[in-house]
Amino acid sequence: MLSQTTVLNTVNCSGIGLHTGVSCNLKIKPGAPDSGIVFIRKDFPKEVRIQAHIDNVVDATLATTLGRDGIKVSTVEHLMAAFAGLGIDNAEVELDAPEVPIMDGSAEPFNFLLKRAGIRFQEKIKKFVIIKRPVTVTEEDRQATLLPSNDFKISYTIDFKHPLISNQYYLIQISNGNFEREICRARTFGFLRDYEILKAKGFARGGSLENAVVIDDRRVINEGGLRFTDEFVRHKILDSIGDLWLLGAQVIGHFIGYKSGHTLNHKLIHKLLAHKDWWEIIEFSSEEELRKLQITPPTHDFLS
Repeated sequence: MLSQTTVLNTVNCSGIGLHTGVSCNLKIKPGAPDSGIVFIRKDFPKEVRIQAHIDNVVDATLATTLGRDGIKVSTVEHLMAAFAGLGIDNAEVELDAPEVPIMDGSAEPFNFLLKRAGIRFQEKIKKFVIIKRPVTVTEEDRQATLLPSNDFKISYTIDFKHPLISNQYYLIQISNGNFEREICRARTFGFLRDYEILKAKGFARGGSLENAVVIDDRRVINEGGLRFTDEFVRHKILDSIGDLWLLGAQVIGHFIGYKSGHTLNHKLIHKLLAHKDWWEIIEFSSEEELRKLQITPPTHDFLS
């Protein structure tokens, strides 16, 4: 629980980008201790390495986009959530296109891929970001907050003016593999009425009923329906977990989102990092030390 981890074997997948519609081959390889998650664009004469860190976020319009020297990797949040859900600290992600494949619109395919790769414990201690003071950012009626806590939990509220979705709330303490059971299968979603508008603006060019929940004025039009009755709010939690992993360490705190999204999540992280007395990075040398401080980090069921 206290050791850094990486993948044991190299694994790969392919698919299209949700927004670009461009095909992408993706490969996940072991990463060195303390290297974090690194995206590597291989479709250039010289490979471009982009650290998955909040400082490298260059856009948050409908997805989290990382960039360096004008080279970008977009829609990283679902893969980042899968890394977070399994507590994987270090990995290299090679890809030959500007957008991570959307797969089925959730983190489940990536979770499956990472578990197939296996987990290797490393000879370095895992880092934790301890939230020491409350921090909040607000935009109009949207809000994102981090509160001190002795574990990692997320509570989230969405409120859409739609009869099927309306107001949904979900609270989860990440532990014992419950990311896989309760969150990672939740898919991204959108409204049919917005589809042509998004395409005209250069988004959702790869979107389909195979990789998103699509809602018309009254119902879900996907043949299989929903995976959870509250799949929408669960997916927002999935996105937030992926965004928080851009801190480069496991958060010990309570994230509260109210109609939040990537932009507000990123602003919250930047505000937190700007006040160094509001947080602390700690490495715990033993579980006895955790018990003394009454801290309960997330636990991950690698074999489930």
